[in-house]
Amino acid sequence: MRVHVVSDVHGNAAALARAGDGADVLLVLGDLVDFVDYQHPERGILGRVLGPEVSARFGRIRSTGRPGELRAFAQQAWSQVPDPAAVVAEAVRAQYAELFGALGDGPPVYAIPGNVDLATLWPEYTGPEGSDRAVTAADGRVLTIGGVRFGFVGGAPLPPGLEPRAGGPWTPNLLRAEDFAERVAGLGEVDVLCSHVPPAVPELRYDTVTRRPESASPELLDVVRRDRPYAALFGHVHQPLAARVRVGRTECVNVGHFRRTGVPYVLTV
Repeated sequence: MRVHVVSDVHGNAAALARAGDGADVLLVLGDLVDFVDYQHPERGILGRVLGPEVSARFGRIRSTGRPGELRAFAQQAWSQVPDPAAVVAEAVRAQYAELFGALGDGPPVYAIPGNVDLATLWPEYTGPEGSDRAVTAADGRVLTIGGVRFGFVGGAPLPPGLEPRAGGPWTPNLLRAEDFAERVAGLGEVDVLCSHVPPAVPELRYDTVTRRPESASPELLDVVRRDRPYAALFGHVHQPLAARVRVGRTECVNVGHFRRTGVPYVLTV
């Protein structure tokens, strides 16, 4: 069985429409939304709604800003927009209509939301297996596909002790550390582990451009050590120090920044 895997699509609908070409199955591991486009600040929701100058400054502060500076800047910028949550939701729906629409004519698609996605909107575009929706919602489930058990975990965990922030214009898909751990623990035995964030291996979680470790999960690493799956697949880290690391018999693979490459990772099982 030939499986194509993508993550961090960030609005690249044209490439997503071709991602399943030649595959038996397509897996989408999150971050469909293009919220902030760091290479092209005039694009993305932030650039289109608030302007490229705001988007570019957001990117600079994210890379080099002081603690709390990014949140304060974002609050000030969005305060100029009446009902910013409704504006963001409308912009996300416009992107989802195009992105999920690009997945309708290829192989079966199984998808999980990333940390940038508005997971609350996904039921409008995905469904259970066998539904009339082109995309199967896989988050938190173990699905047997072609005789292979795929385990799926979307979103990203917050550091222990932090709570999700609500009430702003955009609520990222960040879970309490305990809730994320519970979701991972709920998986049964898996042959292939699929997540948005990597297992907590230092080389896999470190981004060489932002120069910091990104979100990762020790519980995912526990599953790798427990089940010794054939592969652990993920995205989230756009410029990883290491794109793949072997843990025991398991190949842990960052499937790539699909927004930039437009090329799916190919898994044969």
